[in-house]
Amino acid sequence: MQKETEKTARLFLCGDVMTGRGIDQVLPYPSRPHIHEPYVRDAGGYVDLAERANGPIPRPVSFDYIWGDALDEMAQAAPDLRLINLETAVTTSENHWPKGINYRMHPANTPCLTAAKVDGCVLANNHVLDWGHAGLLETLGALQTAGIATVGAGRDRAEANTPLSFELPGRGRVRVFAFAHPSSGTPCDWSASHKRPGINFLEEFSDASIERVARQVAANKKPDDITILSIHWGGNWGYGVPAEQRRFAHRVIDEAGVDVVWGHSSHHPKGIEVYHDRAILYGCGDLLNDYEGIGGEEAYRGDLSLMYFLGIDLDSGRLQSLKLSPMQIHRFSLRRPNTNDIAWMRRTMTRECKVFGGRIEQGVEGRLSLHW
Repeated sequence: MQKETEKTARLFLCGDVMTGRGIDQVLPYPSRPHIHEPYVRDAGGYVDLAERANGPIPRPVSFDYIWGDALDEMAQAAPDLRLINLETAVTTSENHWPKGINYRMHPANTPCLTAAKVDGCVLANNHVLDWGHAGLLETLGALQTAGIATVGAGRDRAEANTPLSFELPGRGRVRVFAFAHPSSGTPCDWSASHKRPGINFLEEFSDASIERVARQVAANKKPDDITILSIHWGGNWGYGVPAEQRRFAHRVIDEAGVDVVWGHSSHHPKGIEVYHDRAILYGCGDLLNDYEGIGGEEAYRGDLSLMYFLGIDLDSGRLQSLKLSPMQIHRFSLRRPNTNDIAWMRRTMTRECKVFGGRIEQGVEGRLSLHW
């Protein structure tokens, strides 16, 4: 870790924020509850599971309810930017994509995102087109109306490929590029074209893909920009990082000038690497989902999540600090975990980060930090 200065950009990043399905049902304006899953036909079934596991959820909840203690964490950290991977369509569309699981949140519930002062949403993931092209177009419009920037999806290929740009007045600029890879379950058919809405799809981790990323970054990046590459990749469970993912992350840093590789798709946090003083978050885990009461993968503690606060030097792009705030999903709201759960998260992240040469230390109020 290095000392932060007035030239430090402070960023909040996280994994998947899944405000559709069960969570949408407890918000003030629930969507029609029918869904098209093999075993569950009503989104309210996920509310029932959560309540059986942890007790009643008041309905409707306020828009800020889902963030719980996370709002205090963000207020204390005071990040310059708050960025999330939004894993749901924001739509009333009934044109579901036949893929087995379809997430949607009613557009009138968009204030649940502005309640956390979200600056930007990554949409390059495997749920944003769950309700078809019409659902994506409505998602883009709803977020734009709410004043939330989007990246990684668009009305055509040009828009889907366009990075986000955030000015930090008097200090510099942050650029965000977003891609989805098929290893995350994102259908190839979701790729945007010149005439079709869709996402910024990265088909493989090849030399051609590295060159494509490098071209996009070079076409938009100025010398003093901080560049974040968001990528939705890999499966839902498991701590292993495939060699091809690690090679890709290293190469986009070395050859494309990326400063942060922000990976997500796993339902639990994975290891973190600092490579040439750049952060690689291989899997941020779900920050918020409706999985309470669902059994089968308890060993991964999917109820525990992390908030990632990065300090990055605006002059060099080097990582200065990386602080992690553990959270627990409880009755569809984020709360601070107990001492035992924080210790579990610290042990787990210590084990996984050690693979990449890092270590985790615990500070006040259960907050963790990465040292390298």
